Amino acid sequence: MTPVQNKSLLGHLAGFCCYLIFGFNIVACREISISSLVPPLSLFCFRSLGAAILFWLVSIGKREKVESKDLIKIFGASMLGLFLTQMSFLVAIKMTTPMDTAVVASLTPIFTMFVAAIFIKEPITVKKVAGVVLSFCGVLYLIYNSVFASNGVASSSLLGIFLIVLNALFFSLYLGIFRPVIVKYSVVTFMKWMFTFSALIALPLDSIELFSLSYSDFSWKIILLVSGVVFFATFVAYLLVSYAQKQLRPTLVSMYSYVQPIVASCLSIYLGMDVLTWKKVVAALLVFVGVAIVNRSKSRE
Repeated sequence: MTPVQNKSLLGHLAGFCCYLIFGFNIVACREISISSLVPPLSLFCFRSLGAAILFWLVSIGKREKVESKDLIKIFGASMLGLFLTQMSFLVAIKMTTPMDTAVVASLTPIFTMFVAAIFIKEPITVKKVAGVVLSFCGVLYLIYNSVFASNGVASSSLLGIFLIVLNALFFSLYLGIFRPVIVKYSVVTFMKWMFTFSALIALPLDSIELFSLSYSDFSWKIILLVSGVVFFATFVAYLLVSYAQKQLRPTLVSMYSYVQPIVASCLSIYLGMDVLTWKKVVAALLVFVGVAIVNRSKSRE
């Protein structure tokens, strides 16, 4: 195996492991949100500050100069790929079931294809249009049967699903727009500045609430969940996705989002946080088949 093939293989492995962690993250953040002990912005502050500290510690002894113009781009990447993406997710997770969240988030590859069409001029074909229509029919079917269902545990709000759609859109834009600056610097250098900028924005907005949290009410379960989200779902996962971005095209990276619904659905059903119905299976199939059609559509080299 050549060095290039080896890096490509590692890139695929990083993408798979990243979205595997993101699948667990959906259930963990849902558990944290329903406890009402940690508001969305506070959890984002923990994630951004914790990851920033970890990336700066890892970067000790590995100095890499970042150009001033690129710091501005990294700031933009931080706002789009971290702040807007994570805040839309953390606000939505309390209003949607883990399974619905994961299925809707699987629209990421479709959004990424459109971003690629705009920024790297990939053509939009009839197959792509057909796939998009099919996937959105799946989302609409999911909305109709989840939002308007009255079956207790398996219910999602329209606002929650809309925020998850925005989450997928924001992350797709991040994957497509900022790849040039991502590949320019090492993973650790890029991530430490990404999380530093997001922490500098979030901390002033949430400083009062952070000091007023009832930390004494935190159970060991919540402490472990928050710690796991900070270390695994933030530090490790973003380290992996950044590495995958350096080795693979954005569309290939986003394809691994299919791992999320499998992990999140199985785990949430096992924990009793969600129920599997034939209507959800049909909705998921419509979304996945639509995305598959989009990604199998031939594009010019």
